[in-house]
Amino acid sequence: MAKTYQTINPANGETLATYEMLSDEQALQALKDSHQAFLEWRKTSLEERGNILREIAKRLRASKDEYVALMTREMGKPISQGGDEIELCAAICEYSADRAPEELADEERELEGGRALVSYQPIGVILGIQPWNFPFYQVIRYSIANIMAGNTVLLKHAPNVWGSAVEIEKVFLEAGLPENVFRNLLIDADQVNQLIEHEHVRGVTLTGSPRAGSAVGAKAGECLKKSVLELGSNDAYLVLDDADIDLAVETCTQARIFNNGQTCVAAKRFIVVDSVYQQFRDKFVEKMRQIEYGDPTDENTMLGPIARDDLRDTLHDLVKRSVDAGATCVFGGEIPDGPGYFYPSTVLEDLKPGMPAYDEELFGPVASLIRVKDEDEAIRVANDSRYGLGGGIFSKDEKRAIDIARNLFDTGMVNINGYRIAQPQLPFGGVKDSGYGREHGGFGMKEFVNVKSIMIVE
Repeated sequence: MAKTYQTINPANGETLATYEMLSDEQALQALKDSHQAFLEWRKTSLEERGNILREIAKRLRASKDEYVALMTREMGKPISQGGDEIELCAAICEYSADRAPEELADEERELEGGRALVSYQPIGVILGIQPWNFPFYQVIRYSIANIMAGNTVLLKHAPNVWGSAVEIEKVFLEAGLPENVFRNLLIDADQVNQLIEHEHVRGVTLTGSPRAGSAVGAKAGECLKKSVLELGSNDAYLVLDDADIDLAVETCTQARIFNNGQTCVAAKRFIVVDSVYQQFRDKFVEKMRQIEYGDPTDENTMLGPIARDDLRDTLHDLVKRSVDAGATCVFGGEIPDGPGYFYPSTVLEDLKPGMPAYDEELFGPVASLIRVKDEDEAIRVANDSRYGLGGGIFSKDEKRAIDIARNLFDTGMVNINGYRIAQPQLPFGGVKDSGYGREHGGFGMKEFVNVKSIMIVE
């Protein structure tokens, strides 16, 4: 009998749907079908691929309300935020279609006694292992770049958003993408290794925890296959002595609670210099107190539930362990009564190294306030992390902020006086335990291609 999985609405704990999982044999057959599709797909022109991507964008926008409601049901995203996710997905499709002719064009190079070309050619089936926090975007981010490059794509999505995975495959096919160029696999994590080991899988990309990334990266390396890993982070936002405090407070609040605080590039550690600490702290605490959790289907709700009960338990455990180690819980920090997996807006301070709220990623609406002496200590503390995905700086001295961001901040992305997440035209990725490789900005199209040298002697 086939194994099944039930998706659960985190706002009320009710069952949404039941999905029949693929057997090992069915998953391997899907992989073989994807490889056969690659043999034809790689022959298509960039123009043909781009036209399909533009049609995907059109259809995503046409069904936006339906997809937004689905994401809210499956993982609790506030319904007012889901539309931006679908718009980003559509923009990625269009950007990839527009930029591919330039990004993937042959390059001419000098060669003594002749001439040379550098060509970017697709390599085959790319396996993507994706999380639940942005159910559409996480899939679009890696799949569209690889489809545009001429590869075919397999998706192992997080089980709690399998409804979203099914809809993505459906819209791809309806937009004209040939069968098996993109395949959604309803499989367990323990079925992944057999796919990575198979000769037809030529690359692996994962977005998830460092633990999962380490395991998948090690397996890919063992099989001599390239991987791209976008992992967690504990992003630091620096509030310097010349910061616009009101702007910093407003921005940091939004950057902490966006997507219910379940964002790898959410602002998590707020490192504030002593001269403005009390001013920022008092206004930030007041602002965070105003954030109330509620029904994610209500347009006015800013904070919905945590996506799963086990994830809420993990978050609460990290908060409790931090408090037990000496951190002060200014407010929040308690699991509320009632249905659903809600967790309140929470602020912690008096944090020190060794506390989970200082060292680890808290995936939920919990803010860590850290007081430092001056700018130099702020930079040191910001970099005192095994993570390095994103971060931010608040300062009226834009030139100095850019210098810190460029030369001193050990992360892959930095915001200055604002909060932006993924942008189609800019590379996305991190360093240290936040992973390696880049997506977006044309970089994702070149992660899984054969950079081929062709030397012509004349």
